[in-house]
Parts: sequence; C-alpha cells; structure tokens
Amino acid sequence: MKPSAVLVIDDERSICEGCRLVLSERSYSVTCRMTGTSGLEAAREGRFDVILLDMKLPDTDGMEILRILRKECPVVHVIIMTGYSTVQNAVEAMKLGAVDYLTKPFTDDGLLNAVELAVEKMRLAEENRWLRKGIAKRTGSQNIVGENSGIIRVLDEVRKVAPTDSTVLIVGESGTGKELFASAIHEESRRRGQRFVAVDCSTLSPNLLESELFGHVKGAFTGATQDKAGIFELAEDGTLFLDDVANLTMEIQGKLLRVLENREYKPVGASQFKKTNVRVIAATNRDLKEMMEQGTFRQDLFYRLNVFPIFLPPLRERKDDIPKLAYHFLKLFCEKTGKEIEGFTDDALEVLVNHDWPGNIRQLKNVVERLVIMADHEVLDALDLLEPPQMSEFLKSDSIPQTLEELRFIKKQLVEEDYGQIERAFLIKALKSCNSNITLAAQRVGMQRSNFSALMKKHQLSAKNSVGHN
Repeated sequence: MKPSAVLVIDDERSICEGCRLVLSERSYSVTCRMTGTSGLEAAREGRFDVILLDMKLPDTDGMEILRILRKECPVVHVIIMTGYSTVQNAVEAMKLGAVDYLTKPFTDDGLLNAVELAVEKMRLAEENRWLRKGIAKRTGSQNIVGENSGIIRVLDEVRKVAPTDSTVLIVGESGTGKELFASAIHEESRRRGQRFVAVDCSTLSPNLLESELFGHVKGAFTGATQDKAGIFELAEDGTLFLDDVANLTMEIQGKLLRVLENREYKPVGASQFKKTNVRVIAATNRDLKEMMEQGTFRQDLFYRLNVFPIFLPPLRERKDDIPKLAYHFLKLFCEKTGKEIEGFTDDALEVLVNHDWPGNIRQLKNVVERLVIMADHEVLDALDLLEPPQMSEFLKSDSIPQTLEELRFIKKQLVEEDYGQIERAFLIKALKSCNSNITLAAQRVGMQRSNFSALMKKHQLSAKNSVGHN
C-alpha cells in the first residue's frame, strides 16, 4: 500500500522537522513548507492525504488558508496546529472543515494519533465516494458481501467443503448470516439442483419439531388424521439446514444422531425406519462444548456435527466491510421501495462504521431499511441515524442554526454527543473484557492500539479507571 502523504505548513523549523521525524518513522511521506504561500502551492501541486496547518504564519492567516483548502482541495483532511488555543478558534476551524485540532506544544503520541485518525477518515471518505459511484466490489457467493480477511477465510472454507457431503457446523453470533453461508455451501455443491430446506430449531415445541423433522403416520397422536412427510423426506437428495441446533431436546438429539450415523430415521408413530440421503448443515450461536460439560448437549452428537466447523466473525471484527454492506442494503431497499438515494454522507458512514453492532449484519440491514423508508432526500445524513425523540428535543431548543456553516457544526456536535456515549461504553466494555490490557482490547475490537488509546484520551479514560465504570 502506498504510504500516506502529509504536508506540514508551519513557520517554525523545529515543528516541521519534529513532525517529519515522528511521522517518517511510521512510514508517512512528509513534505514541509514554512510559509502560507508555499504551502498552498504544494497543496495544489501535490496529492496529500493530511495537511497539518499552523494558524499563525508570517505571510497569511491560517484560517484563510483553511478556507481556500476546503474549496480547492476538499478531499484533503486538515488538522489545525496553534499555540493560541481558544474555544472560539476551535469552533471556527471545525466549522470550516478541519478534522482535528492540535495545541502546541503537542506530544509525539498526540501527533501520531491525530494523523492516524485523519487518515482513517480520509480512506473511509474515499471509499464512500467510490461506493456512491456504484463501484463496490463483491467477493464470494450469492449475496455475501465483503473483503475482510475473516470473510475471505470463511469463503475459502465454503469452497473447500461444498463439493463434499461432509456435515458442517456453522458457529457465529446471532445475525452474522449463518443461513446465508449454509445456502452458499448448498449452491456450490453437487446437490444445488435439489432443495435447500432451513429449519429454526428454536421456534417449535419438541413434539412439533420431531413431527416436522421426521414426519408422522396416521393415528400417531391426536389430530394426526393422515400420514405426513417430514422435512428429511422433503429435503431428500438436497441440503437440510438446522439453525439453533443447541435448542434440541436430548431425545431429539439422539434421533438426529441416528440419522447422521446410519442415514435413517423413524417417523412419529411408525414401526419401520426410512432411509435418507440428506446433507446436514447445523448452526449455533452457543458454545456446544460448554453445553456438553453441563450435560445439556450430547457429546457423540457434537462430534458428528463438528466434522467441519466454520466460525463466522461478528460485524465488529470486520468493520472494513460495513461501508460495502451498508451500500448493498441501501441498493436492495431502494429497489424494493422505488426510492432513489445516492448514498451516505461521510459523517453518516463514519457513525455506521464505528458502531458496535451487537445484532451484527441483521441489525445493520434493519437500520438501513428504516433509513430508506424514512428518507425524503437523496443522501442519508448523520442526523438521519438519530432517533426521533432526540431530534424533537433538539428542535425545541433555542440553538437552531441560522447559517449553513452553523448547521454543519451543530450537526457534528449533536452526532458526537449522542455517539460519544456509545463510544465511551464501547471502550469500557473492551477494557473490562481484557482485564484493562489496552493492547489486547484494541486487538479484540479490531483497532490499532494507537487509535484505541486516542479514543481513551478523548473520553478521559485510563486502563485503571475504566475497570470501576459500569
């Protein structure tokens, strides 16, 4: 990957050289200019990702340069540097489009964190532009969207196991797309011309589930007025997907084990077994090994199901796929509703990417569907992500903006206040789960340690004081 390019515009040689030294050690390409005029020329001629801009320059005002940069180089992310820090300066710079604000003297870590966060914002904005143009890439089978290394690994496993008749166990949190991957295995198998039948084992009572799976004969129980074929018979020669297999009773577990071992089953009330040629793919969001130890899941059945396990990563571990998924669902629901929506603003996409998504892909899909239904404009904004009660409370206040610049600043402020609570809770939860080890917490949530530390500083958290928070 090409190193990110940084332009430093500052009249202090020590600042320029210090930035060059610190950033070069992290493989950034650094260019320095000591006047506003030469800095603008460099910005116009070069291709920079981030510009570090001093507010007090010998030949011009830094705020004026910022205004010019936002017009002529709107893609570049600008970080303001100043020794004359005031709230008013910060507010004005953010209104004009600066992404961050550094007060001199700043530390090496402070500089690195600011630049790394700006680069991440820039890359997300660039991806957003490509996705809005409809140039989203798709990898894998059917409607599986993603290029994250974890999904690439899963798709490779799907391709390897699909041509076989081996039993597969898909493990993943609720909403990670277990049925979608099971269907992909079926579609890439020799059974793709036959039926793919999905059964949710958590939705039926044990008695009904046994009858649904294996069928029953006339007179087997009250109401059984005629023979009924079970799902195993309906899925003959095809693929049967058993979701939430952890919810099976011990009795049905034993009968399922017989099917897997002997390829035969007995309908409820029948005296003879029936043969079956069905491939079974099971799925669970629970720890079956732990259930075995507790005596609620049969050990022999677990080993029969666990011939080829596939582990699906939660959405929080594949955040780089969220923009592609969001645009995929946007296109899907625009087609369903007949609406024409171009895409998301950079701020909106950033909120989506940084959300924890406890409900995983299903939750993201539902959120996008709601946004499309509610939208009455061509581009979905960060404010669209706020719940109506929050909007009502804000609109009753006396701080309704009067200019476009004020609107943009208040929008950013409103989103950050609402999102900041979630962000802080996200950090505390990650640290607690890793016994306050920042490195492990960052790895677990899929962030660079420096970026994780920067968020901790933003919320005034330390590894020690995070443990005591609820």
